Amino acid sequence: MTVYARGKKWAEAGKEVNERRNANPEDRPFQLVAEFGMTGDQPGAVDRLAEGLGNGLPRQSLLGVTGSGKTFTMANIVQQVQRPTLVMAHNKTLAAQLAQESKEFFPHNAVEYFVSYYDYYQPEAYVPQSDTYIEQDSSVNEELDKLRLSATTSLLTRRDVLIVASVSCIYGLGDPNDYFNLVAQVQVGEIRSRSQLVRQLVDMQYDRNDLELSRAKFRVRGDVIELVPAYEEAAVRIQFFGDEVERIVQLDPLTGELLAELPQVAIYPANHFVTTRDKLDLAVVGIREELEWRLRELRDAGKILEAARLESRTNYDMEMLQETGFCSGVENYARHLSQRPVGSAPWTLLDYFPDDYLLFVDESHMTLPQVRGMYHGDMSRKKTLVEFGFRLPSALDNRPLNFDEYEEHINQVVYVSATPGPFELQHSKQVVEQVIRPTGLLDPTLEVLPTKGQIDDLLARIKERIERAERVLVTTLTKQTLDRIEILRDLRLGVYDVIVGINLLREGLDLPEVSLVAILDADKEGYLRSDTSMIQTIGRAARHANGHVVMYADRITDSMKRAIDETTRRRQLQSEHNKRHGIEPQSIQKEVHDITEGIKAIAENRARYNVMKDAAKGLQFEKAAQFRDEIFELRRLLAIEEKTLAPAAD
Repeated sequence: MTVYARGKKWAEAGKEVNERRNANPEDRPFQLVAEFGMTGDQPGAVDRLAEGLGNGLPRQSLLGVTGSGKTFTMANIVQQVQRPTLVMAHNKTLAAQLAQESKEFFPHNAVEYFVSYYDYYQPEAYVPQSDTYIEQDSSVNEELDKLRLSATTSLLTRRDVLIVASVSCIYGLGDPNDYFNLVAQVQVGEIRSRSQLVRQLVDMQYDRNDLELSRAKFRVRGDVIELVPAYEEAAVRIQFFGDEVERIVQLDPLTGELLAELPQVAIYPANHFVTTRDKLDLAVVGIREELEWRLRELRDAGKILEAARLESRTNYDMEMLQETGFCSGVENYARHLSQRPVGSAPWTLLDYFPDDYLLFVDESHMTLPQVRGMYHGDMSRKKTLVEFGFRLPSALDNRPLNFDEYEEHINQVVYVSATPGPFELQHSKQVVEQVIRPTGLLDPTLEVLPTKGQIDDLLARIKERIERAERVLVTTLTKQTLDRIEILRDLRLGVYDVIVGINLLREGLDLPEVSLVAILDADKEGYLRSDTSMIQTIGRAARHANGHVVMYADRITDSMKRAIDETTRRRQLQSEHNKRHGIEPQSIQKEVHDITEGIKAIAENRARYNVMKDAAKGLQFEKAAQFRDEIFELRRLLAIEEKTLAPAAD
């Protein structure tokens, strides 16, 4: 599907959407706010990439080394081009970091966060070898769901929108036509039936609850309807006088305090999978026809059990759809609900963007392979479910985009990585380098040492770094499970001096206290010892003025040579820049977040030790284990306090 064809697919609603985007009084140009300006080669990178976008280049790459301020560069490009923007990241943690930084750069614009809304997700699956059916199990994070709805609402109402998303943005969403057409537009003074508005709220998946006013719920009290939109914190009160809308106010849902008088309000659906009653009726007809065809096919093949299983489940789902407009696993009927052709691409977040949007793919060497892999893994699982009668064949069209479809949804893209992959380099019309760090820091020094006696040598180096209050990362090829975020935080605080791991040392880790990185088994060619992986690993020592990397190896592989040569090249460019401008490299100083709050919270629970003993005596072992874990956390944080206070006491 081309960008033009994608835009035409919902042209009927698209014109009205664009009018609303342009007419929104809250809409304003992107306004970058920062206490610092661009330095080094950031201005040149921004100008070249923005010029490429203006000239219509479809694909460009930003090769930005670790610590060079790639996020700030992206923000400056957004301000220059003034277009709705999507930033894709390969995991939730990195996406959250980018979203937070983007909010700080654009406090007056709509910066949104769009990731999977599941805290836990076990997909539906069937294992024929053991005849094991695994029912879908999930835990939805209400806050993440609210942020997803906030993202699509912003996209349909304004243009100054920057959304940071994980690869979940290529998974199926509801039809933007239906989502937009179900919006309830309410104006003061208009003639409107209160009961009609109530029915519309129900169609938009809002739940009626006359006792509690909370997210995605509404209540009716006489001539007053109160609701909390699924994507906002504040509640809305709509007051009627007969069939006339007399007053609309925004209020605090907890205290009832009036926040603002509103001349009008637009209420958007509480779920992305919503549809009109006409489409729902057509969908049920289509589901029933497909069921009859599939049942004949299964029975002709002698699959009586599979046919009975499918008939029971699908009939139940159809009944739920007819009665409530929703059912568990409704996304499996997305093709029927959207009236899409067989095998057609699903609607995704990308379809909610206007055609001129800008895409940044952060850490593209990791994100693009994820995009490629999502489709194939999903299809393999669903084909088994269809074959054994757990789902209709149309469930196969509830899927992420395949890579070709993803590419067709792109207008203009900038791939961002310290190590762009072959795809990015091959398809980019322009590759712009950003190798100068604002702090003047150079890429770390490198040396290769033999594996004989490597442990003794490494221990001596670690001792030296510890004496200077610096940190060490060691990467091995030995498998070990680590609680990543907590351990990396404690490494920065000094609870640990050294971390040993496999794949902890790559993209998205910001550890300025680390001055030494050791790569064991550097000559073992493979995924974790490719030139790309080693350049990323080397970058972990690039935020410290004493950054140094030791590779233990008995030979220099092609990957090692490429990584060493690239690091040496960058270091030379950085050194020459510093000499020309009289810059003295400075280690990055960065606050460690959430430590004070953690200490305070744990300190308030010191009495948990006695509570733990009491719980154990009462045979409440799960509670006892929970208290035990909190005690361990307290002891570790107290160790931090003691280490911090020790120098002052001396």
